[in-house]
Amino acid sequence: MRIVVGVGGGIAAYKACSLVRKFTETGHDVRVIPTESALQFVGKATFEALSGNPVHTGVFADVPEVPHVRIGQEADLVVIAPATADLMARAASGRADDLLTATLLTARCPVVFAPAMHTEMWEHPATVANVATLRAHGSTVMEPASGRLTGADTGPGRLPEPEEIFALASLLLERSDALPRDLEGRRVVVSAGGTREPLDPVRFLGNRSSGKQGYAMARVAAQRGAQVTLIAGNTIGLEPPAAVEVVHVTTAEQMGTAVDKHSAGADAVIMAAAVADFRPVNVAAAKIKKGAHEPNSIELTKNRDILAGLVQARRDGQLGGLAIVGFAAETGDEHGDVLTHARAKLARKGCDLLVVNAVGEGKAFEVDNNDGWLLGADGTEQALDHGSKALLASRVLDALGPLLR
Repeated sequence: MRIVVGVGGGIAAYKACSLVRKFTETGHDVRVIPTESALQFVGKATFEALSGNPVHTGVFADVPEVPHVRIGQEADLVVIAPATADLMARAASGRADDLLTATLLTARCPVVFAPAMHTEMWEHPATVANVATLRAHGSTVMEPASGRLTGADTGPGRLPEPEEIFALASLLLERSDALPRDLEGRRVVVSAGGTREPLDPVRFLGNRSSGKQGYAMARVAAQRGAQVTLIAGNTIGLEPPAAVEVVHVTTAEQMGTAVDKHSAGADAVIMAAAVADFRPVNVAAAKIKKGAHEPNSIELTKNRDILAGLVQARRDGQLGGLAIVGFAAETGDEHGDVLTHARAKLARKGCDLLVVNAVGEGKAFEVDNNDGWLLGADGTEQALDHGSKALLASRVLDALGPLLR
């Protein structure tokens, strides 16, 4: 694919180097177009070395090739990172006073803006209006991250990490369309990762869930406009998604308490976490030693079913019209295949949608890609084609949107 990476003139321009490398390492042909201001932060030679293509800022370089028209026409994706307040203002007004803005006018492919600026600039009415205009024109404007800005300032306006920009950009290539902003004003709760049930201070009962699918659900929901709370179990090594509130828990009991708290007033709950079905009855205060006092067995007791509890609370009128999405990791056995067990689980649980993954070595858990089926309470069944976990998340949210409306 032919990718254009536009770089605005902000201190976060150095992160564009990592983004360019991610695109080139995955086999894409990358053309970097910085603004003149961006070259005050990162030199032209750096971008040329990373992309393997020449770098220009003005429309009068390589005039016979007509780059200010051709680059945009031939692009499969344009990503602007960082997108400064000035650059978005020029793009929103249709300016074409340098190579980057001219390219934006000729591009007919998906366009992603990854904003980076101080909080006051991001929240200014002019920027708010420019963002709305860009979205109305069909561009995807990411929600910025919150955190440390230039100097001692902190707040929303920080550039999302290159990994997150790359994931969203890759999703747009998979979808071949802009990401809708259909969750504006909605509150969505997502659970992710596996829970850990302690045996002693060292050991625990757990599972293979990495949390990647739940994090993808939260990330895509936030970029579709939702106010997202992510309740995260074991998710070692995963960076918090931009514009998402993260609540960390360890056990199934803690996850249930957090889901109860945050589902009140929410529009949807997506239970992507792999919650332990059982926990030890007794938890040793000290490490269990091998030898004369080691146990012959471990007595277990059931954890409460968080998903079924949500459905029951809704039936009791406690959660209004909350939309509920469950996840099921299944294997076939002598009693039936994956879908047979999944259909029975949907009937038992009573949720609106059930995402079904066939699990096993290299499937669903601890990998970056996923596939499966989406079962609806109305009897519909949709195959979820193999692709990134972000793509699966976007397809689930495509189905969730009508339930909220």
